Amino acid sequence: QDDELKYTLKRLVEGLGATREAARPGFSLALAQVLQAFEEIPMCTVLEQIKEKHNLEKVKKKLVRNAAFGNFFGVMALFQSGRLVKDRKALLESIQLLQQLAHHQAHLRDLPRKTLIDIMSEVPETVFEEVLFGILQSDLASAFTSPENLHLLLVGIQKFPGVLKPKSLKKLFGSPTVVNEENIPRLVELLQSAAKSEKKDKKLPSVVFDLLQVSLKEDAFELFWKEGVENGLLKEKSGPVSYMCYRLLGSALPLLSLDQLQMVLKGKVMQHYGEHVVTTQLPDRFKFAPEMEGYIDEFLNSCDDLERQLAVMIGFSTLTNQGYPVLSSSSRVVRHLQPVGVQKYVDWLKGMFLRPDFDCCLDFSSNRQKQNQEHVNITQHKITRLRKWIIHRLANIIESPVKKEESLVMDVSRFCFFHAFFETKKKTSQIREANVLPSEPLDEQAHSVTENYFFGLLQTLNTLTVLGDTAKATALREKHIHGVTADGKLWIFLLVEYANKLLSSEHVKAVKPFTKGQRDAWERTLQSVKNLQKEDKSDSAKVVAFQQLLLLMAIHLFKNPSETMDVLSDLLNCTERAFSKEPKKKKTDNAEPGWVEVMVEILLSLLAQPSLLIRRISKSVFVRICPSLTKRGLQLILDVLDPYQEQNEESAVVVMEESDKKIKSAQDTDEEGSEDSSDEGDTEEENDSGDDEKNEEVDDDFRSQLMNVLQAGNALGGDESDEELDDEAMMALDKNISALFAEQQKRIQAKKDEKDRMRKEKILRRDFKIKVLDLIEVFLTKQSDNPLVFDIIEPLLRVIEQCMSSDSDKQEVDFLQKTANIFQNSLCRTKQYCKRVDALQEDLHAFVERLVKKACKHTDSSVALYYFSASLYLLKVLRGNMSDKSSTPPTPLPEKQSNAIPQACQLLSTGCLDMERVTVIYQQALTQFLTKRNSALTSSMFHDLFRRFPV
Repeated sequence: QDDELKYTLKRLVEGLGATREAARPGFSLALAQVLQAFEEIPMCTVLEQIKEKHNLEKVKKKLVRNAAFGNFFGVMALFQSGRLVKDRKALLESIQLLQQLAHHQAHLRDLPRKTLIDIMSEVPETVFEEVLFGILQSDLASAFTSPENLHLLLVGIQKFPGVLKPKSLKKLFGSPTVVNEENIPRLVELLQSAAKSEKKDKKLPSVVFDLLQVSLKEDAFELFWKEGVENGLLKEKSGPVSYMCYRLLGSALPLLSLDQLQMVLKGKVMQHYGEHVVTTQLPDRFKFAPEMEGYIDEFLNSCDDLERQLAVMIGFSTLTNQGYPVLSSSSRVVRHLQPVGVQKYVDWLKGMFLRPDFDCCLDFSSNRQKQNQEHVNITQHKITRLRKWIIHRLANIIESPVKKEESLVMDVSRFCFFHAFFETKKKTSQIREANVLPSEPLDEQAHSVTENYFFGLLQTLNTLTVLGDTAKATALREKHIHGVTADGKLWIFLLVEYANKLLSSEHVKAVKPFTKGQRDAWERTLQSVKNLQKEDKSDSAKVVAFQQLLLLMAIHLFKNPSETMDVLSDLLNCTERAFSKEPKKKKTDNAEPGWVEVMVEILLSLLAQPSLLIRRISKSVFVRICPSLTKRGLQLILDVLDPYQEQNEESAVVVMEESDKKIKSAQDTDEEGSEDSSDEGDTEEENDSGDDEKNEEVDDDFRSQLMNVLQAGNALGGDESDEELDDEAMMALDKNISALFAEQQKRIQAKKDEKDRMRKEKILRRDFKIKVLDLIEVFLTKQSDNPLVFDIIEPLLRVIEQCMSSDSDKQEVDFLQKTANIFQNSLCRTKQYCKRVDALQEDLHAFVERLVKKACKHTDSSVALYYFSASLYLLKVLRGNMSDKSSTPPTPLPEKQSNAIPQACQLLSTGCLDMERVTVIYQQALTQFLTKRNSALTSSMFHDLFRRFPV
């Protein structure tokens, strides 16, 4: 065994200087493990073996590098074994070897110094004082000659304060402290050198962080920061040094007191960082902002001191570029704030919104901004930018996963709503938002920006999980109910109540005052909501759906009163009819539409709105009214998707454009169109230009007009007249020709504009249809057992068929894919289906026959597949239903037999299926498939049929 151990050590020591770089660490680790396992092996013996094998003096010049690494990895193995610190002699020799290796910087760089520092960090103070202090004295004395020696000293001061006392330091290099006015210039040079040597690592050099800690220990932080960092390091305008300063700022946050934080956060490093963020917004530039946000996030997460948390949040929120804070308004760092801290931060934001105080801000402008600010009201510009950031920050706090209470959510929501739609006429304590007058009144732009962010906040409230720790709140969360408070009230309802209070107050006025008709609609809406709240709890889902829609449209009265009035009026009438207690009259063909049909029409009009919140609530309302949907209501939705109806009419519904800007020129519209549809725009514009060229060639009217002008001016010379035109006649002729061509150019431009308008309308219409498909999907998912599902099959097939044969632009492809996915996954493959088809047996059999025949007649197998799949879905429905006329429950089999053949009953049962009729249908289809070469049917269709319906 001794021989094997000796051989193992010999091989491992040889391997430490292997030529292959990847092998050396492996041998080093293996040697460390052996030394750890066999403690009887003397450390000094192994060290001598390493020195002898990798002797730097005797080795050939070509192998110096390998020998240097052999010695280095040998010391590393001794250190990693955990035994080096215990053996003083081996420790002393190892340190001496590392000092010797430090001269081989060309090969090892700073690895020996770093290892020396690591070993020193593990050594007890007594061992350091008795063994290492003497041998390291020269290195410690020359601390200001290199970053590595300085780092060694700094680690020693922190690790062994009893040995490296101020008296010892004075003996070493002449001063009792490291950070003082005399040493600052040299320290700055060393830190600059450290920054440049470690720039590839993109991390703070350890020596810099240790110097920061020592400066705090010596009560010299202010001197270090102001003279060393701000007036020293920042003076050298180089990337690595600047980034090191930013990293030092971020790393220092957890170590500083409140006063020190406030000094640092108002200093030159912060301003320098802000300028960096603003000037590196272009792509392909290194951006430090995400890294700084990581430092802030880590600090807030680890800090329990509320005052220091707030100091950092407010410090970064007041670093502004012409009023606009550099910190992202959607930054997620606020999630680590304590609830009290969140409330205080929100109060500070609200105060800054009302009374912007730029004296507390560290504001700066870029060089370009300074050049362009001559004709701008700088103060007003700053206020506008700051308020925009603050209102987004407030809205984002509610959206982010911050520990917040309902009172805070309501406070922020009220604040945003008030400043979006109201102004204070006179201070009043009755309304908190009107208790303080803004130092600078909000202009129209500020109201508009606040309004946009408020509706974003409203969307957040609609999806907000229930807050609080009460049993009721927990129960609501378990039911996955969103958009309500812990006591079950809708957030939007609380805002409408608040709005009503504001409308009734004499101390505030609306930015867009209501007319009498609009105020009446508002009052009627509130009354309707109150009536809904008294409705039977058994129909709560439907009640909540109507409430949400009514309240949302009521809020929209403040934004677009004229546009909202018509929808709100229809909605109120529809609500009254939906919850009317009067007995229902029998419907006739000419009877006025029921409430469901009216509601469907309202929802379709709302789906065309640009607001995502309106569309989401419309969809949730449709989910609630699905059980009440009638055939006429469903048909209204299907009419929107009907491709043939679209060709006959200009449009099935009015699609609201988000902007009603006039088309300036064909070039402008081409650029706008490219945003809507990339491929389609280019191809259509090329086709249009080609068509226009053809039109110009064959435009007989223009040709005849030109002939008339020329004849009138006698320009068409012939045999009758050889005289030339005089100058006046020629000028008149030129003028007439010019006018004619200008008129023709206008006609061509008008045609282009009309084609472009039609193209944009087509894009909007297609986009609307994609949204309407969501309603179809909802109905198929929630009401898969409804007989109305059968009415959806053919319209979807028509859409698929039409899309397959039309243009292949991206939007058209998306529309086709979505329709096909809904058809296959939500309809054909659904496990739930209608169980009440006894009265529809004949219609469904005829439907199967019609679908199979269409599949056979089709030329495109991809379209035929959808028709065939639909027929299989109907087969599944018919087989799964039991006929009332001739069905007796199947006799149960004995237990043993039923276990042996569990699927026998399923295979023999045909339900309502007319086997003879269906067999003939599919037999004819199979015959066509086998006899016609160009049949659209495929073998996979029949394989699917036989696999699913083996009988």
